Amino acid sequence: MNKQMDNVAADAGIRGGVHLSQRHDSAHKHVTGLAEYTDDIPEPAGTLHAYLGLSDRAHAEIVSIDFDAVRAAPGVVGVLTAADVPGSNDISPVGKHDDPLFAEGKVEFHGQQMFAVIAETRDQARRAAKLAKVEYRDLPFVTDVAEAVSADYPYVTDPLKLERGEVEPAMAAAPRRLKGAMRVGGQDHFYLEGHIAFAFPGEDDEVTVYSSTQHPSEVQHMVAHVLGVPSNAVTIIVRRMGGGFGGKETQPNIFASITALAAKKYHRAVKLRPDRDDDMVATGKRHDFLNEYEVGFDEDGRVLAVDGVFAARCGFSADLSGAVTDRALFHADNSYYYPAVRLVSRPMKTNTVSNTAFRGFGGPQGLIIAERIMEEIAYALGKDPLEVRRVNFYGDGERNVTPYHQTVTDCIIERVVDELVESADYQARRQAVLDWNAKGGVIRKGIAISTVKFGISFTATWYNQAGALVHVYSDGSVHLNHGGTEMGQGLFTKVAQVVADVFQIDLDRVKITATTTAKVPNTSATAASSGSDLNGMAAENAAQQIKDRLIDFAAEKYSVDREQVVFQPNAVLIGNRRVSFDDFIKEAYIARVHLSAAGFYKTPDIHWDRAAGKGRPFYYFAYGAACSEVSVDTLTGEYVVDRADVLHDVGRSLNPAVDKGQVEGAFVQGMGWLTTEELWWDDKGRLRTHAPSTYKIPLAGDRPAIFNVKLAEWSVNKEPTIRRSKAVGEPPFMLPISVLEALSMAVASVADYRECPRLDAPATPERVLKAIDRLGGREA
Repeated sequence: MNKQMDNVAADAGIRGGVHLSQRHDSAHKHVTGLAEYTDDIPEPAGTLHAYLGLSDRAHAEIVSIDFDAVRAAPGVVGVLTAADVPGSNDISPVGKHDDPLFAEGKVEFHGQQMFAVIAETRDQARRAAKLAKVEYRDLPFVTDVAEAVSADYPYVTDPLKLERGEVEPAMAAAPRRLKGAMRVGGQDHFYLEGHIAFAFPGEDDEVTVYSSTQHPSEVQHMVAHVLGVPSNAVTIIVRRMGGGFGGKETQPNIFASITALAAKKYHRAVKLRPDRDDDMVATGKRHDFLNEYEVGFDEDGRVLAVDGVFAARCGFSADLSGAVTDRALFHADNSYYYPAVRLVSRPMKTNTVSNTAFRGFGGPQGLIIAERIMEEIAYALGKDPLEVRRVNFYGDGERNVTPYHQTVTDCIIERVVDELVESADYQARRQAVLDWNAKGGVIRKGIAISTVKFGISFTATWYNQAGALVHVYSDGSVHLNHGGTEMGQGLFTKVAQVVADVFQIDLDRVKITATTTAKVPNTSATAASSGSDLNGMAAENAAQQIKDRLIDFAAEKYSVDREQVVFQPNAVLIGNRRVSFDDFIKEAYIARVHLSAAGFYKTPDIHWDRAAGKGRPFYYFAYGAACSEVSVDTLTGEYVVDRADVLHDVGRSLNPAVDKGQVEGAFVQGMGWLTTEELWWDDKGRLRTHAPSTYKIPLAGDRPAIFNVKLAEWSVNKEPTIRRSKAVGEPPFMLPISVLEALSMAVASVADYRECPRLDAPATPERVLKAIDRLGGREA
């Protein structure tokens, strides 16, 4: 396979460049174990290890903590508490000062960090952390979002309202109306590599931290904030992560800050790596939502009005909940036009770990309601849900304005769906499913198509910027550094392809280096599916600056017009003279041409007025559709996904192999969110699904038996993104909503499709069985 890809690239002139299927730069290291992560960094003599002391109450005053047994334990060097923080005991990423590094006076969720033990070995620190004697005074607590709403718990951040049109009159005039509610579960990130940080003290106020993070600049600022030093004293380095999915955007602040604090206090290197259980208990997850909706529609299934309230379990502090719940509203329309619409968020405080970013960043929890509305209408009218979807798609004229007043100018969802319907043979297969179910029997089948329209950009406009640094050395080799982080998604490979393409050199001549705040400052998180868009453009800008200098040099030296200097595969054509790239660079170096450049990019034409609920928060939209077929055992509720067909829009792909892999992975991860991954807190506020034994992610055997994934190769981004590509990280995550709807159809068959089963997510076998029993009249 790799040989075939190399041949394709070679045929294009260089063994690199864009729009070609290049293998991930670290793929061979991943599978052979040669890829180095933070925990693989050799430990210098005298390295200390930290471990977290976590609360075992959901909400309580801390009356006292006795550390005598902790300090007396073997190998213990010291204990860190809030009193040891020289700067600010706060790691809130949004400046609300509601997220203490160490709890002071009160704990607000079970598993909150109260102190850290520093010892000679990790095992010693871990064992000693259990020896603290804590006296609590218990307080009332709430862990469930519905309970938080009923108890009138506060919001952790300001809610948002999006509104367009006159909802009440439109709803009242609608020929048909329905109301519904849906619980949408959360999800643990369950990375292969958990959270970890490794800090090295430097001279004066300096400290260097190796952190498994998607947002080095934020970790830098938080560490500086905790230590009470300027950001220039803190360097954050990350070569790669073993998965991120959003969970390593703000949560690494905990681990990096504690290790840096300990390293400066004890003047020794310090590492902190929690066990999987403690990692899952102490760090945030995808927000689970309780969504309520009312919809007015006509006999054709066309939506006339939508009124929705989106309540989220946010946890004890704000973290990123404001932006997450905002994005849920931004995607509550999905691919469908609502003539009159009102959407309101409720970011509820709960006594649980503060939830955070997760692939899709709230978009999936909003988008799923749009798909549920289409499904509900179809059952109410006795139609194929695909018919209802088609009449509601965004279109031309007046049917192209979103609830946040952005005009949709690039909608290709109809073509995507039309092609998928044909390639997946949807109509014939749907009839076959109906015929199968008509026979009765234990096994029932379902089939469904769902769509995705996903906005690309950070809704916080200032995050839509990136920097890059490119050096061309005198031997013709190239050094690339940028603000994006590599978590397995292939970002480094894609950006390197862009640089190789600018210079028309082989990809292996571009050295990809670790992300560090010492090279590119003030970077945004590698999130919001913007990694390639932002960093690719910044790197191209840097490379183009150097290329322009080289063209000027050649034109002057050889007395030719600039247009006569042409970069060819691993060479430069200057008039009639062809020079190898290496020799040309050597000539330029001797002539004192500056061969280094800092590049920069900011996304144009985006703006957002949150108070007014209006603007253009997204630069463009990515589209996709999936058709899924399932078989359900009506005696047990167990099911299998027999087949999934996906057609996804990535614009003009920078690397089709990497992008296809992202779509496949997102689909399976989305299946897990919707079917098996369930978070559960007990009556003491304890997370009980905190390990692989109690939390089920999809395994290889859970993937669709037949899995056909295609990219919409004809798509070209209308906006001038990096080589007209589109983002791919988050949009395909929502495609397996088709699996949930297929399960719904199979369940509905036991009652002749008279009623929408209204499955909550995750649709575990237990929930599926209960729905079957209810619709089939088997409830006790």
